Amino acid sequence: MANVIPGTPSRVRDLVLGFIAGARAVVVFHQVMVFILSTVCLIQSRVYAMRGVSPFDVPTILNQMFWGGLWGILFAAVADTLPPWPLPLLGVAFGVLGPVLASWFVVAPLKGTPIAAGWVPQRMLAGLLINGFWGIGLALIYAGLRRWGSRSRQPQAV
Repeated sequence: MANVIPGTPSRVRDLVLGFIAGARAVVVFHQVMVFILSTVCLIQSRVYAMRGVSPFDVPTILNQMFWGGLWGILFAAVADTLPPWPLPLLGVAFGVLGPVLASWFVVAPLKGTPIAAGWVPQRMLAGLLINGFWGIGLALIYAGLRRWGSRSRQPQAV
């Protein structure tokens, strides 16, 4: 990925950009896929859901943006070590290998719900599509933010 996205001098700045990219990707890419899958009746879910999530009763969309941002930080931390694949492919791979597998095999047991979406193919496919599409958005938004940040720091011509 280093050959795709210009390097920046600040690691902390990249991690902040990763958080922003992950949260934004939830709002745009993740929720667009939720809308599409709901429209074709593959899932029954609300877009931009405001239902409270325990324990703090935070609106669902804000909870999803927070977790998307944390995954974005992880993406930013490893971005320069990833293979030089096209950004959409990197994003899909990250979205599926990170959030989906963590949700299926770590979060589900902690919540006392069935692992791997209960092995229900329709639910499994929905998780793969939603998080894969989110990953594409994450990679594209993060790359754009890094490029924009690199240009804005360059000295201006007089």
